[in-house]
Amino acid sequence: MPRFYIPYPPVSGTLLKLPEAAAHHAARVLRLSVGDVVALFDGSGCEWVASIHYIDKRDVEVMVDKHLEISRESSLSVTLVQGISSGDRMDYTLQKAVELGVAHIQPLACARSVVKLAGERADKRRSHWQNLVIAACEQCGRNLVPEVAAVESPSAWLNKPSAASLRIMFAPDADATLHTLTKPASSVEILAGPEGGFNAEEHRLAIAAGFVPVRLGPRVLRTETAALAALSAMQVLWGDF
Repeated sequence: MPRFYIPYPPVSGTLLKLPEAAAHHAARVLRLSVGDVVALFDGSGCEWVASIHYIDKRDVEVMVDKHLEISRESSLSVTLVQGISSGDRMDYTLQKAVELGVAHIQPLACARSVVKLAGERADKRRSHWQNLVIAACEQCGRNLVPEVAAVESPSAWLNKPSAASLRIMFAPDADATLHTLTKPASSVEILAGPEGGFNAEEHRLAIAAGFVPVRLGPRVLRTETAALAALSAMQVLWGDF
């Protein structure tokens, strides 16, 4: 069933006009027709069944039917703290992290990040990432949309308090692996560096903030691979895989 994000709660028994991007996808990409059944979600955890009432190349109206309480969230709450990587690498990491169940996303502007973001440029990129996350939720069936937080520096973010029961950072020379860690009592934060990794000061700050260095096998993983490999393994060890 095609799924579309609506930025407000649909109301059962009413007609609703799909947002422009969703209407374009329904009409021109999926080529849906009147009577086709679709699912709607507003990011708060709920889902609605609807049917197409009217459709042309630009506008799509649906009749909202029943409301469903469906959760596809992982039992393991993970925040991905990702050093900003360049272009498609960052997009790929965030898209697949959402599919793997990540609950929150915190981008970090690290010293070795190839892409330098600040001010209006950082805000635009954050908006791009949030739309990418919404599209990933449409695809994978999640009804809760993870928030992409504002870009911060490692020093600013690492100095904030955390309620996570386990904080992990990836380090190829670490002694610990995921198998050697105790199952977390509650939420987890994973810290992944950009293309060039963390510099010495960022590494020091992370250790001081309680992050445990963990290696992901004997091979050095790229920035777009490390977090996804870890999320997959954590879902097997402690989550819903």
